[in-house]
Amino acid sequence: MMFVVLFSVSAVQCQSIYPGQTSTKTAPGVLPLVSRLKEMRLVSHNALQPPTDTFCRVNLGYTCYSPQEIQKAYGLTPLLQAGFNGTGQTIVIIDSFGSPTIAQDLQTFDAGFGLPDPPSFTVLAPLGTVPFDPTNEWQVAWAGETTMDVEIAHAMAPGANIVLMTSPVSQTEGIQGLPKFLYLEKYALQHKLGNIISQSWVATENTLFDAAGQKVLNDFEDFYQEAAKENVTILAGTGDSGTANLDATLKNFYSFPTVNFPASSPYVTAVGGTSLYVDTSGNYQYEVAWGSPYVGASGGGVSQQFAEPSYQYSLPASVQTTLNNYRGIPDVASYADGFTSPLIYASFMGPQNAGYAPGSGTSEGSPQWAGIIADVNQLAGHPLGFLNPKLYAMGERFGFFHDITFGSNSFVGLQGYLATPGWDFVTGWGTPDLSNLAWELAKP
Repeated sequence: MMFVVLFSVSAVQCQSIYPGQTSTKTAPGVLPLVSRLKEMRLVSHNALQPPTDTFCRVNLGYTCYSPQEIQKAYGLTPLLQAGFNGTGQTIVIIDSFGSPTIAQDLQTFDAGFGLPDPPSFTVLAPLGTVPFDPTNEWQVAWAGETTMDVEIAHAMAPGANIVLMTSPVSQTEGIQGLPKFLYLEKYALQHKLGNIISQSWVATENTLFDAAGQKVLNDFEDFYQEAAKENVTILAGTGDSGTANLDATLKNFYSFPTVNFPASSPYVTAVGGTSLYVDTSGNYQYEVAWGSPYVGASGGGVSQQFAEPSYQYSLPASVQTTLNNYRGIPDVASYADGFTSPLIYASFMGPQNAGYAPGSGTSEGSPQWAGIIADVNQLAGHPLGFLNPKLYAMGERFGFFHDITFGSNSFVGLQGYLATPGWDFVTGWGTPDLSNLAWELAKP
């Protein structure tokens, strides 16, 4: 469950859980979210002003990256300075419930970091809404996810419009909530709301293998193919527990490697996770694959549902052996480690818990790449649409990605994959070096 990562540093709240054991979690990430927001508010002494990265490193032992540090680290700053900030583009974000304070929180986030407000920020709920209940762990979890999605996308594309679409049903595992998400995404396509759709939700492929789940999969695939024809870019995070993913009970991990949908769809650009290290000026230092045995790990591996797409045929023989003619993920990566992430502002739990806290999880990567694509769409003068064929063509050439070659995505006792030179099952091609990648993507 990606959305439950929120601002905490854990993908699932567990105590020595191994595949087949029962999780101790309720809604993982909810309590760490509240406590960490409070901690950050107190150490900053002002809920409206973010603590500096230097302050956090010295006093808290982890980073508090600003949007400007992330922009510089991934080579986005020159593009923004040249005026390519997503102007004229619209990012569509799909979440359950939303957040009752997202509009004002975005304004506070912008003021705290010196960002302009987006030209337009719209919340649409064509399926209706439910009142926010701060005692409902799933609504709290989704409020945090919504906050992270909106603020990260905006930080990477300050000039882009944002449309947040919310469902009144919580997506957990299996097919619960998925038809509602599909309705929202179809609505966005039919009403031409935007050319970029960011999805920060997951369901283990294996929970969708029954008759009802298979129909949902097929319906989504039909939609993703249609979106590709309409030049709409679809993005999704790969999950936060390596190759160990939850079954439909939300209590047990599968005892064998699995991957998550919709990241596993061949028509979706799947984003894995890293630990990103930059200095306090935003200068890139290095990255490793995000993987901690009991904290969280980048989702990645081999689909059991989808055949290997043609754009992966050129991957080396060693990779092909593991793929065995099936789709491999992720395609690319972004920061995901809660100890090396940028700050987010939220106040949906009330003034006493309002403040800044680090994000966490590969659900950061989907909106981050959505913002990047908005900038590049403006640069290109047209929507890039389906990204994967071009990403793989460029991945085989040097200089477009930060190649992540250290770390793994083993989690809760289930063996994962190693990050290796070139494409791998933990970070894909790696994270963007936009000083080169943006201009190459913009070429016809």
